[in-house]
Amino acid sequence: MSQIDQIHPEEKKTALIPPNLENDTFLRACFRQATDYTPVWLMRQAGRYLPEYCATRAVAGSFMGLATNVDFATQVTLQPLDRYKLDAAILFSDILTVPDAMGLGLTFSQGEGPVFAKSVRSEAAVAELCVPDMNKLRYVFDAVSSIKRALNGRVPLIGFSGSPWTLGCYMVEGAGSDDYRHVKSLMYSRPDLMHKILAINADSVAEYLNEQIRAGAQAVMIFDSWGGVLADGAFQEFSLAYTARVLSKLQRSFEGVQIPRIVFTKGGGIWLKEMGQLDCEVLGLDWTMNLGLARELVGGGLGTPGKALQGNIDPNVLFSSPHQIAEQVRRVLESFGSPHLDKTRSGPTHIFNLGHGISQYTPPEHVSALVDAVHEHSSKMRQI
Repeated sequence: MSQIDQIHPEEKKTALIPPNLENDTFLRACFRQATDYTPVWLMRQAGRYLPEYCATRAVAGSFMGLATNVDFATQVTLQPLDRYKLDAAILFSDILTVPDAMGLGLTFSQGEGPVFAKSVRSEAAVAELCVPDMNKLRYVFDAVSSIKRALNGRVPLIGFSGSPWTLGCYMVEGAGSDDYRHVKSLMYSRPDLMHKILAINADSVAEYLNEQIRAGAQAVMIFDSWGGVLADGAFQEFSLAYTARVLSKLQRSFEGVQIPRIVFTKGGGIWLKEMGQLDCEVLGLDWTMNLGLARELVGGGLGTPGKALQGNIDPNVLFSSPHQIAEQVRRVLESFGSPHLDKTRSGPTHIFNLGHGISQYTPPEHVSALVDAVHEHSSKMRQI
């Protein structure tokens, strides 16, 4: 089966790759096309490990001051691209903008993470929830458009959102959690209320991502950061089903170009085969999953359907020496197996990334060592 045969009937007349893009390696890998090297970008690549980010945040005054200001958000999105030869940019924002727009009152305390003024734990609180007016999130869409202009075709821009389940965790807990006691108590004691929250979240996330696509995002990613805390059975019912609902509502293309969709579930490797049935192009993996096994399960073969894989080095590798970083990069690349080289057919592809977000304590020069090692070793693997 050729790649064009795999495309949804509504997309037969759309292009896979946008025109006038200087570096399209990431998008080609998303669509399982052969590339000259393995593309790399990093979750939280714009963040506190960069001194220039910290300087910009100090001027902005707060995290939300940074995220809600179009010029600041544009500036920090581009900062890592000015340091490193990354193959994609990702919108600088936060996964909790959607529940904030629902009126839950999001704030960030220094060193304590996100906190909501209101939590959703009762029937009355759930009854008040609805899909937010997307104009309340205009600052995000304006940032997408601004970043896209500033990139000027340099690399693709990724938009994103938290998954319905992950957003639900924060909404019920009211903040981050170590044991998810409140959200799991609600899920088990009142599954009807949990399903209502998740349905509203799914419809909100779909509309939010569609607006990002219309603003200029060239790929979108769903972060199911807390899907892995669920029991088997509960994951399928309360996380996977609502991620699938989001995907079913997403625009497949914009202005004649297809938009690849990425799903990342931290701790989700045990459900990878089921996740392989999702209507998306790319599945992200944390460091607990072997890439070669993942390729066997969902990567597909030459000319046959499958998922591109993204990941999955342990972020703590970045605290080792540049030599050890390069060695661990090599191990991850080689665990995926021989690169797909046939440019006439689709086949298994890999996008290099961390298994979760980069730590704020990471030495910036170690990121350079990682990015360079990915490009150098993956290029050599294609010359063998």
